[in-house]
Amino acid sequence: MNKTQKCAWCVVLLSLLYLALNIYIGVEFFVLRRWPKGSYWPGLVFYLLIGISIIFVRKKQSPAEPNSDERDELIKKRAARISLISAWLLLATATIIAARILGQDGSIPVYLLSLINVSVFLMALLIYSVAILVQYSQGGKNDGK
Repeated sequence: MNKTQKCAWCVVLLSLLYLALNIYIGVEFFVLRRWPKGSYWPGLVFYLLIGISIIFVRKKQSPAEPNSDERDELIKKRAARISLISAWLLLATATIIAARILGQDGSIPVYLLSLINVSVFLMALLIYSVAILVQYSQGGKNDGK
């Protein structure tokens, strides 16, 4: 497993953990209408896992292992294209959903817009990582097609 795959796996796992953490805090705060008890522990665990994943990504399997080659660069370019398209689609979807829920004359609080933008960024990053892993799993099939 090369460095690109390691980074992609770390992003996927951390994104799923981050999603679970946000669902927990969202349910506690918006549904149960209380501040989550011990809410700092999940955040500390999340940051600890980020530190561990950085060490995992930096560690090489062998000294002769190259950082990347032309296939890695091609896979990254394709994944970036997919991620950019998905970011535009996610932003358009968020706009349409907000317009449907609030109507054309409704207003959205500023903190909610920030949350939407950060969520779209994290989803695009997750899609980028999944696209990398899918392309590596194909093993070089569909060259340029």
